[in-house]
Amino acid sequence: MRAFVSVADLEGFAPAARKLGLSASAVTRLIASLENHLGARLLQRTTRSVTLTDVGARYLERARRILGDVEEAEASAQAERTQPSGRLVVSAPLMFGRLHVGPIMSAYLKKYPEVSAELRLSDRMVNLVDEGVDLAVRIGHLADSSVVARTVGDMRRIVVASPRYLKVHGTPSKPSDLASHEVIQFSGATSLSEWRFTENGREFRVPNTSRFATNSTDAAVLHAEQGGGLISVLAYQVAESLKAGRLKIVLAKYELPPMPIHLVYPTSRLLSAKVRAFADLVIAQANWRFGTA
Repeated sequence: MRAFVSVADLEGFAPAARKLGLSASAVTRLIASLENHLGARLLQRTTRSVTLTDVGARYLERARRILGDVEEAEASAQAERTQPSGRLVVSAPLMFGRLHVGPIMSAYLKKYPEVSAELRLSDRMVNLVDEGVDLAVRIGHLADSSVVARTVGDMRRIVVASPRYLKVHGTPSKPSDLASHEVIQFSGATSLSEWRFTENGREFRVPNTSRFATNSTDAAVLHAEQGGGLISVLAYQVAESLKAGRLKIVLAKYELPPMPIHLVYPTSRLLSAKVRAFADLVIAQANWRFGTA
């Protein structure tokens, strides 16, 4: 179609070929292919001139409009890759998203006024493609090989209790001591019925039972602060409680290695500017290092 418009505009195959960077014979084949596809002759060719047929004149008007739409679409897509714009959908775990992703999103929207954004908070593992998510924050090792990941931090899984509880019940020195302690079962951090530990490079599991179980982070942490027992959580979930002295870490030498925090995307090809800019802002501003003591 571009070859046809060029021939019509320049009234010849040779000048059209020069404009398109093709040989005259290649342009001739393109026009012949287009005419065969349409089942109609578009150009009258003589040794001295090239003119439009009636069908060609009508087709030229529509072809110009179609090519203009194509160029506009291409320019829009290219602009999206260079300047953040449009709608960005980010998924993150419920509590981590509220505490750590939300502030980044606020800074992002302030920096890029051409973007509108949605932050979806859920502890469910979302399907990025099916649910229209541009980028997700995930804590832990990735099992989904279809996503592209960028490591942006690390996270400890720790066991904590209140100083009051430890004063009354004693501090456990090894995981097997859990059998004689009150344990808070929290489904948002680890398995309800067993906790994982490591020793000398070997991972093992310790079963536990509890008088209190919940799927609420806030309820589990509050119960632990009030002396309710030991709880296994991700480090960020109790960062303020540790800082304030309401909770203390125990069994630290038996912890599993820190888990990675990832930004994940459906694909790495033609990553849009809005997604790339959000990831870069996380790298520049976020301090998501929860893997140190």
